[in-house]
Amino acid sequence: MAAMAAERMRTERDSMGEVPVPEDAYYGASTERARQNFPISDLRLPRSFIRALGQIKGSAALVNAELGLLEARLAAAIVQAAEEVEESRFDRDFVVDVFQTGSGTSTNTNANEVIANRASEILGGPRGEGRLVHPNDHVNRCQSSNDVIPTAMQLAALVEISVELVPALEYLESSLRRKAAEFMPVIKTGRTHLQDATPIRLGQEFVGYAGQVARGLKRLQAVRLELGELPLGGTAVGTGVTAHPEFAERVCSHLARRTGMPVKETDNHFQAQASLDTVLSTSGALRTIAASLWKVGNDIRWFGSGPRAGLGELALPEVQPGSSIMPGKVNPVIIESALLNLMMPVAAYNLLQSIGLLARAAENLAKRCIDGLRATDHGPAMVEQGLMLATALAPAIGYDAAAKIAKEALTSGKTVREIARQRAGLKPEELDRLLDPARMTEPGLDAGGSQR
Repeated sequence: MAAMAAERMRTERDSMGEVPVPEDAYYGASTERARQNFPISDLRLPRSFIRALGQIKGSAALVNAELGLLEARLAAAIVQAAEEVEESRFDRDFVVDVFQTGSGTSTNTNANEVIANRASEILGGPRGEGRLVHPNDHVNRCQSSNDVIPTAMQLAALVEISVELVPALEYLESSLRRKAAEFMPVIKTGRTHLQDATPIRLGQEFVGYAGQVARGLKRLQAVRLELGELPLGGTAVGTGVTAHPEFAERVCSHLARRTGMPVKETDNHFQAQASLDTVLSTSGALRTIAASLWKVGNDIRWFGSGPRAGLGELALPEVQPGSSIMPGKVNPVIIESALLNLMMPVAAYNLLQSIGLLARAAENLAKRCIDGLRATDHGPAMVEQGLMLATALAPAIGYDAAAKIAKEALTSGKTVREIARQRAGLKPEELDRLLDPARMTEPGLDAGGSQR
């Protein structure tokens, strides 16, 4: 009975027609199309991103009500539904693969449909057909996927960096500084190029490690300011078409209060939406921090190598047996897990995942795009208008004469053939032979298609 219930469907409609949707789903027709269109991986956008979408949609509904663009009762229902999305109640209904349309339109639509259907329930209406809240007209009011998705990405990154990464790095810096003080009395041989150098205190080396982490935190502070400049308000292309001029500023104020993050509307929507510069800058800072951790971890691995045949300058915590064949062996497993790219399991995971992703992407491209392509008449129709047909005249009348014909065709609006009839001094049959487009695609064939 449970299996039968899981297969029960309802019919939803979007601008392209009817779509069967699982009866218990909160998403709608367009999301179901996207779910079917992108069967590439099992990867979905993370909880932090879905939370940010809920926060944006809820704040947008509040502002639209304040501006008189949305009826108060509809706004209240949307806000409640968006808060439930924020609190992870509907994570299972965010079903679109991360490998999808480049703008993330399908994910924005997914959020709009889930919130609209839930808001309709809150108002006493049904999901799907006859719902009281519209995904586009109400939930997506004053918004576009082109500004909502980058806003959610930046907001989620800002929150995760502030709440997760910064405290973790602060803890690590503090731990390194404690060890620096503890190890300061220990004088050891310094090394450059892994060769013996002048003496150094072990604590001084740990001061260096702590300094790397401290500077990583400073780099994060810079990107946090950049992440806080949200693209919301630019709608489709940055002009803000269909959005109230006060919409974005007010939504950002709500988001700042709700998240505790110092967010504001960008002062340049065109750069904010037309580039990933902010994301690249953030990624660069994270990459630098990762390289710092790699340096720290790798040094400590060297210092802890041994215990007899290596450097043996540090005793690493023994957290698990290190070998399936050598009794008593202990490996620097915690360090290796932090170095990330050092590990066989990660290499295996990435390799096999890449193979699967490429296979599904290739098959999906063939089935849902290539197989359905059709050539239009526009390409062939434009061939006769092309100025570069004059290229075929050059061997017969010379480059300069052919160039004059091309330039006159450009300024007069006529075709190369029309001008050449008047200027080239060629017989009509010779002109037609030279300007035969099919012949020009295969210069080794004559006009009849046989090999010369």
